Amino acid sequence: YVYIENNEHCFSSAVLLELQAEARSTNSRTETLCCPSLCRLSLSFQQRCGFRRAAKKAELKRAEEEVAPPQPEPSRAPPPPWVPRDPPGPPRSFGRLLKPLLFTVGFTGCSFGSAAIWQYESLKSRVQSYFDEVRADWLEKLRPQKQGDFRKEINQWWNSLSEGQRTVSGIIVANALVFCCWRVPSLQRSMVKYFTSNPASKTLCLPMLLSTFSHFSFFHMAANMYVLWSFSSSIVSMLGREQFMAVYLSAGVISTFVSYVCKTATGRLGPSLGASGAIMSVLAAVCTKMPEAKLAIIFLPMYTFTAGNALKAIVAMDTAGLVLGWKFFDHAAHLGGALFGIWYVLFGHELIWKNREPFVKVWHDLRTRRPGGGGNGGGSM
Repeated sequence: YVYIENNEHCFSSAVLLELQAEARSTNSRTETLCCPSLCRLSLSFQQRCGFRRAAKKAELKRAEEEVAPPQPEPSRAPPPPWVPRDPPGPPRSFGRLLKPLLFTVGFTGCSFGSAAIWQYESLKSRVQSYFDEVRADWLEKLRPQKQGDFRKEINQWWNSLSEGQRTVSGIIVANALVFCCWRVPSLQRSMVKYFTSNPASKTLCLPMLLSTFSHFSFFHMAANMYVLWSFSSSIVSMLGREQFMAVYLSAGVISTFVSYVCKTATGRLGPSLGASGAIMSVLAAVCTKMPEAKLAIIFLPMYTFTAGNALKAIVAMDTAGLVLGWKFFDHAAHLGGALFGIWYVLFGHELIWKNREPFVKVWHDLRTRRPGGGGNGGGSM
């Protein structure tokens, strides 16, 4: 109802009724035409009509926070010790292998160059050595001998050895000295740093050579030295003393580099040591050069097999160990040494050793040149 009061006039009842009817018609038209008026309806009426008021973003976010449990903020605290962690450092950073590669190439070249010079000097002093030996024997006969002279027995034993056995005797002594150094507690840190090869270590190049003379287990050293002693006569008679030393040292460094590459590619980082890679090159060279030679195992001498079959079995076993991830031996180093020995016998001897004459001639010119410029630089081997 609409009431209009005036101090002077008062509408009649008819006028009031007319105004009321007009107000009702106006309200009905407004409710029919104006859809926004629905937003002011009660919630129960909206639900009955099938409408729902759209919630604002702030209200949606508040509702989600009320329903969902609170999420903890990410923490930078270290994981508990029982959670496995990734190994530190980049396990597959092949850029770190550039220095070992250059060291391998340079050391191999220096080894064969030094071997060529060593052979040249040995041939040059052979005549003088012969006269020295004759003089030593003559003086030995003039000097009174004592019965049971220990020095004489040592000399007789040394002279009874073959050239190959005398050559590898120095290698065996070096390995024995390094093995004794492992037993000194104060040297443990230095031994791990310089006498074990590990691609994750800060020192990469020098351990490639020193680890070839390093053994921590006596059984490991004894087995390697026995194999080296067994094949020493064959390999030295085939290559010569100087060339054998170049092949042996180069094989040790090359096998370690192959181990670096495989460990970096697979991410299985860890220290390695031992002369197995270099000895595998010696074994592979002899078996390739003499595949029909008969071999036997020390504990089973009744069973013999050819050197060619033995080489195939060893290469197959190391290949399987590398593929399957066996961790007891460094199979990559074994394969690297064996492949280098096979390659050198088939191709390397012709490619490297038989082309050493220009280098030896340069050394000969340097040796025969006088400080004043005199001397004839000519001459040949």
